[in-house]
Amino acid sequence: MLNDIVAPKAKEIPKSLKKHKETRIDNYFWLNDRENPEVIDYLNKENDYYQKMTVHTKGLQESLYEEMKARIKEDDSSVPYFYNGYYYITRFETGQDYPIFSRKKGSLSAEEEILFNCNELAKGHAYFKLGGLSVSPDNKFATFSIDIVGRRIYTIQIKNLETGEILPEKIENVTGESVWANDNNTIFYVRQDEVTLRSDKVFRHKLNSDSAADVLVFNETDDTFNVSISKEKSRKYIVIGSGSTLTTEYRILNSDNPDGEFEVFQNRVRGLEYSISHYEDSFYILTNKDKATNFKLMKTPENRTEKKFWKDLIPHREDVLLEDIEIFKNYLVVEERSNGLNHIRIMPWNGEPDYYLPFGSETYNAYTTTNIDFDTDVLRYSYQSLATPSSVIDFNMKTKTKEVLKEQEVLGGKFDKNNYIEERVWAIARDGVKIPISMVYRKGLEKDGKNPLLLYAYGSYGITMETYFSSTRLSLLDRGFVYAIAHIRGGEDLGRQWYEDGKLLKKKNTFTDFIDCSKFVINEKYTSAKHLYAEGGSAGGLLMGVIANEAPELYNGVIAQVPFVDVVTTMLDDSIPLTTGEYDEWGNPNNKKYYDYMLSYSPYDNVKEQKYPNMYVSTGLHDSQVQYWEPAKWVAKLRNLKTNDNVLFLDTNMDAGHGGASGRFQALKDLAKEFSFLLDLEKIQS
Repeated sequence: MLNDIVAPKAKEIPKSLKKHKETRIDNYFWLNDRENPEVIDYLNKENDYYQKMTVHTKGLQESLYEEMKARIKEDDSSVPYFYNGYYYITRFETGQDYPIFSRKKGSLSAEEEILFNCNELAKGHAYFKLGGLSVSPDNKFATFSIDIVGRRIYTIQIKNLETGEILPEKIENVTGESVWANDNNTIFYVRQDEVTLRSDKVFRHKLNSDSAADVLVFNETDDTFNVSISKEKSRKYIVIGSGSTLTTEYRILNSDNPDGEFEVFQNRVRGLEYSISHYEDSFYILTNKDKATNFKLMKTPENRTEKKFWKDLIPHREDVLLEDIEIFKNYLVVEERSNGLNHIRIMPWNGEPDYYLPFGSETYNAYTTTNIDFDTDVLRYSYQSLATPSSVIDFNMKTKTKEVLKEQEVLGGKFDKNNYIEERVWAIARDGVKIPISMVYRKGLEKDGKNPLLLYAYGSYGITMETYFSSTRLSLLDRGFVYAIAHIRGGEDLGRQWYEDGKLLKKKNTFTDFIDCSKFVINEKYTSAKHLYAEGGSAGGLLMGVIANEAPELYNGVIAQVPFVDVVTTMLDDSIPLTTGEYDEWGNPNNKKYYDYMLSYSPYDNVKEQKYPNMYVSTGLHDSQVQYWEPAKWVAKLRNLKTNDNVLFLDTNMDAGHGGASGRFQALKDLAKEFSFLLDLEKIQS
């Protein structure tokens, strides 16, 4: 009997945390030590409790897994793209968890050359991730990187593509990304701080040399900045990027001169954000310069890169967010967002009228994909919606004709996108602001308050929650669920100001927006509190923690994936990965104003004696972004203080990190756990 199963109770060891002449008592601080056998024992007990409490759903989990797997084309492959004489393809084989990266020389009918079979490389590892694949300009070598823990700490190696030999040199503790200079002998890569995992140093490596002799070419000393390395599409420049939440800076080096010195493009100025794209003798700059909140496009000669030389090309617009650009020989392609929807704008260089690609749906997601070649009239982009599978499309910008190269296949013979309704509705927040909600459900739905509805949101870092298609989501829709995305403040869904109004001392807008969207779908009879479920991960898990504290009566169940819930303690610990770079997002709690504000919403600090929704909380022992102890401490405190018998589960993957399981089918098993949690709760309600 489930009633006979006793939930684990973490022991309490009070620890005083003092700041600003105030003292917080943390009874579960001791869980912050993954080397402590008692910690591992507690996590295992929570896992065992979860398994025992959900044993009756094992059959459902298995059927959900098989159902979701059956919709996936197992022997799938990407649309090939042509680069530097080769067609590159990523494909999967039936029954295999990991991709195979291959190429064909000159023609798609040429013999396949397998670059990396990740299924072979992953053998013996509970977690595996291949990253940073980069081929040398002469096509003879490839750098690649591997993470076998899930903490996003990679090791770079080099493969001789002519002999198949993997060279003995290894470059450890890196981000995984690397670029080749044009001499086919020099590689640039980024190292991480061993404690904080902040990417802070760029090194130069010579082929067939000991990595211990690698030369440091840049060291980012500001601990609020992270570093990246890339190569311009023109292949003329190698670029070091330094960025914090609010400020960016770039350094450039001619790719033909790898032993030269990187030159600053434009010195960092607090609050100045910019990104650069090179073409012919100029750089094109996407920037918020001159208070261009939604960004504008500027241009400058490649030998005069300081901002005083930048000239407006596309001016700032109050109602249009400029998201990205793609440069071709005869066209400039601009990705914009207005009224919450993205648009692709084609602008011929010769002065002919510009135009937008036509998209007819009420809510959709369209974006440019792999466009490596300059000298082409063909733009490759992707299109999808909540009910429309993802398509890869080649659009001829000269003839204005398009060719659908591939539409995601949904196997099983049961899916028909015409069976589903997509809607975009607007909730009114408590301060009068209109919040868009995108939703999808099966035709024939009655607004009688009896439909189960899963409301998802993120709401941080200016990240837009796109309306993407998911074949796995059909397992909920076909069982009567409504799936909805709340485009709350803190994301960039309605422009840059939407983000500014949901961070720092306005962060609570994120939480109240979600609560107000929840009330809206209840008031409009899409669902009711008995059938409403909320889901969010990472910073979206913080959102879940807040709403569970502030409005528990609105939700029958909450799914919190790798949740960031111990905000104050984490943001006061600058040894934790990401902390110092987060000050511009959340505030620096060393400043009492921010400390007090964070403390007023931090989920862990605000757990109280009250009824809580049913909750499923997941985490990974090796998570480098949200440390496992945050959800572990949170659940321990919830167990101690909640006053009802609703279920509370902590499910820790002892082998993975922030992204969960690495294999495509193992990830489906994790999803089946979440879906079975929801469906089991619905079964109880019905």
